[in-house]
Amino acid sequence: MPARVHAVLVVRPEGRIPAAPHLTRTLAALAAQTRPVDALTIVLCGADPELTRIAAASGAEGVITASPGTPFAAATAMATPRLTGDAVWLLAQDTAPDPDALLRLAGALELSSSLAVAAPKLVAWDDPAEIVSLGVSVTRYGRSVELAAGELDQGQRDGDADVLGVDVRGVLVRRESWRALGGLDPALGGADEGLDIGIRARLAGDRVSLVPAARIAVAGDGVAAMARGRARARRRAFAERTAQLHRRLAYAPAAAVVLHWLSFLPLALWRTIAHLVAKVPYKVVPEWGAAILVMARPAAVARARRRIRALRTVGWSRIAPLRVSRSELRLQWAGDAAESDAPVRSELRFFVGGGAWVVLGALAVSAVLFAPLLAWPVLGGGALAPLRASVAQLWQDAAWGARPLGLDVVGPADPFSALIALIGSLSPAEPSRALVVLWILALPLAVLGGWLAATRITESSLLRITAALAWALAPTFLAALVEGRPAAVLLHLLLPWLFFAASVAHRSWAPAGAASILLVAVLACSPSLAPAVVVLWSAALVVVALAAPRGIARVVWLVIPSIVVFAPLIWTQVRLGNPWGLLADPGVPFAGAEATADPLGRALLAAGFPTSDPGGWAALTGGPVWWVALLAAPLAVLALLAVLTPRWITATSLLVIAATGLATAFAAVGIAVTFDHSTPVALWPGAGLSVAWLGVVGAAVIALDAGLVERVRVLRPIGAVVALAALLVAVAPSLTAVTTASPRAVLTNGPVSTLPAFVAAEGRGSTAMGTIVLDPRADGLRVDVVWGGSATLTGQSTVEATRTQARPADEELAALAADLVTPSSEDAVAGLAARGIAFVLLEPAPGGEDDVIRGARLTAATSLDQRNSLDGVGSTARGELWRVTSDVSPRAGLDIHQTRLQQLVGVGSLAVLLVALLLAVPTAASRRVARRTPRTVGPVRGGTR
Repeated sequence: MPARVHAVLVVRPEGRIPAAPHLTRTLAALAAQTRPVDALTIVLCGADPELTRIAAASGAEGVITASPGTPFAAATAMATPRLTGDAVWLLAQDTAPDPDALLRLAGALELSSSLAVAAPKLVAWDDPAEIVSLGVSVTRYGRSVELAAGELDQGQRDGDADVLGVDVRGVLVRRESWRALGGLDPALGGADEGLDIGIRARLAGDRVSLVPAARIAVAGDGVAAMARGRARARRRAFAERTAQLHRRLAYAPAAAVVLHWLSFLPLALWRTIAHLVAKVPYKVVPEWGAAILVMARPAAVARARRRIRALRTVGWSRIAPLRVSRSELRLQWAGDAAESDAPVRSELRFFVGGGAWVVLGALAVSAVLFAPLLAWPVLGGGALAPLRASVAQLWQDAAWGARPLGLDVVGPADPFSALIALIGSLSPAEPSRALVVLWILALPLAVLGGWLAATRITESSLLRITAALAWALAPTFLAALVEGRPAAVLLHLLLPWLFFAASVAHRSWAPAGAASILLVAVLACSPSLAPAVVVLWSAALVVVALAAPRGIARVVWLVIPSIVVFAPLIWTQVRLGNPWGLLADPGVPFAGAEATADPLGRALLAAGFPTSDPGGWAALTGGPVWWVALLAAPLAVLALLAVLTPRWITATSLLVIAATGLATAFAAVGIAVTFDHSTPVALWPGAGLSVAWLGVVGAAVIALDAGLVERVRVLRPIGAVVALAALLVAVAPSLTAVTTASPRAVLTNGPVSTLPAFVAAEGRGSTAMGTIVLDPRADGLRVDVVWGGSATLTGQSTVEATRTQARPADEELAALAADLVTPSSEDAVAGLAARGIAFVLLEPAPGGEDDVIRGARLTAATSLDQRNSLDGVGSTARGELWRVTSDVSPRAGLDIHQTRLQQLVGVGSLAVLLVALLLAVPTAASRRVARRTPRTVGPVRGGTR
C-alpha cells in the first residue's frame, strides 16, 4: 500500500450553483476515510469568502488561490510542485468518497506494481444506485464512449477491471507516473482528461484499472465535471469536440498530422450537415469553433506529442483491444433505444379511418368538375399566365437578376416565382402543364391537407373527415379556383401542412424545420399575411417560453428562413421608399369581383366569402344573396361553443388564429398597393379568410369531439352532417362553375404565349430578346417590354407592380414609345436596337373602343409603318407586329457588383433552406421521439399534450 497519499481538491463555484454544501460534504467524506489521506492541498479558484472559510477550517496542508475560471488541469498543475508521498488523489468539490474508497484504491496500487491509475465507480450524488461513470473507451475514429453511465447499479459491472481510460474524478495516480506523464493535458479543454492520461499511461507500459468497490458520489457541478443541462449543451459539445480533435493530432503518426489538420474544416462542414440531420443544431457552432481552435494551436499539439514520444514503450496495437468496436457501439445504441422507445402515439389510421377513401373520392369529383382542363396544355385566365418552356428558364426567373419585364430592371424575384418554378419542374417537358395538373388535384390535395391537420386536434376518424371536407369546401378556396388565382390556391393547400408542423414545432427540430420551410412558401403566396404571422409567432413564443422553455429556440427558428429569403425584397422595397409594396399579392395583377369595404362586403367577409358574389349564387339567381352568409352559421356556432368544452385552451388558441385571419381580411379589403398599369388592384382578402377558416374548422371539430356531445354521441355525426350540408349548399355554384360555364369561371385554354407565335418561336430558348408592347388607351399609351417568348407567371415582379414613382428607365421607355407612335418624331428604332429590343407589338383594341382610341391606334400603326428600320410582320391574334431590321444588340448583362450580389442572394437563400431541410429530414431518433409524444396538441382528458 502507498506509504503516503496526497489528495488534491480543486474547488471552483460554477455560476449560480452553490459550491459550499457540496464542498462541506466532500471534506466530511475525506475526514471519514478508514484510510485517511496523508496530505490535502486545496486549490481554490476564485475569492469566494465562504469557500475560503471552509477551506481554511479543513486542516488542509495548503490552500492555493487561483483565478476564477481556472480549469481542472491547470489547477492540478499548480498543486503538482507541492505533492509529497507515493500517490496523488484527484478530487473536486462535488466528489464525496465512501469511507473505504481510498483504502480500496490504494490497495489496488499496492497489489500491482504496473498499475499507474486506479479509478473508482462514480455514482449519483443523491442516488448511489445509479452509475454515473465506470470506464471510458474510444471508437476507431477517436470518439470517447462511456462504458457504463446512467445504469442501475446491480453489481453487473463489478467484474470489469482493465480499461483504456476513466473519468478523471476521484482517480488515484502513482506519483512517479503523474510526474512522468506530465499531469493532465490542459489543451483538452476539460473533456476526456482521464481518457487521455489512461492512454498515455498504457503507451508507457503501465496499466489502468477500475476498482468498482471504491465508490465516489458525484454531483456533476464541479470543475472536473462536464457542463450539464441543455443551457450548457454548446459548452459541453465544444469541449468534447476540442478534446477529440486535439487527441487526433496528438496520437496520429507524424506523416498523418498535416493530413488530419487539413481535413478539419471539410470535416466540420460534413459534420455540420450530420448535426442538422440528427436534429442537434446546437452542435454546429461548437464544431467550427473546436476545429478552428485546435488548428490554431500547433504548439499544444507539439507538446502533447513530445510527452507521448518521451514515454512511449509499447505500440498502439497494445491498446487496440480496449477500443469499442462498431458492433459493441451498435448494441449499446440498440439497448438505449429499446429502453426509451415506449410508444405513446396512436396509429394514424389514414386507410382504416377512411382518410384515403375521402381523398380518392375528392379526386373523382375533381376529375368530373374540372373535366375540360384534362385536355388543356396551358391554363389561362384570371391571374394565370404561361410558364417558361424549360426548367432552367423557370429558375432563372426565380433568381435575383435581370427581370423578364421592363426595360432595364435588375432586382430580386418574388419568392413566389421560386415556388412556381418548383411546381413547373415537376413537369420538365411541359412546365405549364404542371399548373393544369395542380388545378385538377387541388380538391383532393385540400382534403388530404385538411385531414392531416385534423390529426393534431382529434383522434376521431369521423371528425378528421369532417375537417377535411370543410377545408376543401372553403369559399375562399373555391373562389380562387374559379377565378384563376394560383397564389391563393397554393396558400390554401399549404396552410394545413403548416399548422400540422408548426403546432408541434416546440417539441423537436424535425417539425420546426419543416414548418420553417412551409412558412416561407405560405408567405411567398401571400405576403399580406406577414403581420398575422408575426402576431401568432409572438404569441407562440410567449406561450412556449412559459410552458415549454426548452422549445423556444425551435420556435425562434420558424421565422429565420423567411427573413433570409425575403431580405432582398425587403431591402429593395425599403430602399425605393415603398415598404407597403411588401404586402402585394404576387403573380399577375388581377382585379376580380372581390368583396368591398362596405357593410355588406364586411358581412360577407365575416361569413368567409372573399367575393361580392358569395358562392356564385348572385350570378346563378340574379336575386339577393344575403341568406348565403347564414349557411356558414352552423360551423361558426360550433367554433364558438368549443370554448365551453374541457379543451377550451386549445379551442381558444384556434379562435385566436381565426380572429387574426379575419382581422387580416378586414384590413386588406379595399387596400390597393399593386397597379395594372394605371389601374389599382386591391389585395386579395381571401388569404386572411383561409387563416380564419383554419381556426374556425379546428375549433368546430373540438366542439364536436370534446365535452358537448360526450353523453349523446349521436349528436356528433348529426352536427358534422349539418355543418357540411350547409357549407355544400353555400358553395355549390362555385363548385360547379367550370362544368356549367358560369360567368364567374374565367379559366381558359391557354394562351401558350402572351406574344405572337412568331415572337414566341424566336424567343423560346432565351430571354435576351425583347419585345416592346404598345397599347393606346383612354388613359394614355400603355407600354411595357417583355423579354423572351412570353410574359410568364414566374416573370412577374411585385417591385415593378407596386412602384409609385418613375425611374430613369421608365422615363427612357416612355420617351422611346412616344417617339415610335409619333410620325413627326425622329427615328427611335435605333434606341430599341441598342437596348436589345427586336420586336414592336401594337396590341389589338379592347372592346368598346371609342373614336379617340381608334384614332390613336391608327396613328401609332401609321407611324410604325413609316419607320425604315421596322419590317411589318403582319396582323396576329395578339396584335400587329413589326420586326427591327437593324442590328440588335444583346441585352446588357449584369456588372461585376450585380453578379456578386446575385450569387450572395442565391447562396444565402439556398443555404438557409438547406439547413431547414436537413432539420426537417426525419431520422430514426426523431421518429422515436415522435412516438413518445401524442399526435394531438393541447390539454386533453387525462393529462396534457
